[in-house]
Amino acid sequence: MAYTINDECISCGACEPECPVSCISEGDDKYVINADECIDCGACADVCPVDAPKA
Repeated sequence: MAYTINDECISCGACEPECPVSCISEGDDKYVINADECIDCGACADVCPVDAPKA
């Protein structure tokens, strides 16, 4: 199951460079994950200061 980023996201950008498949991008209010490309590795969740990415 792909990760998603919840509303706790503070748009710090820490997750984007950590994604090995580059499926995270900056959205209007928060960063977003392309579910079709996400490989469920959890790298984004490991670096997020507010635990916004969830499986």
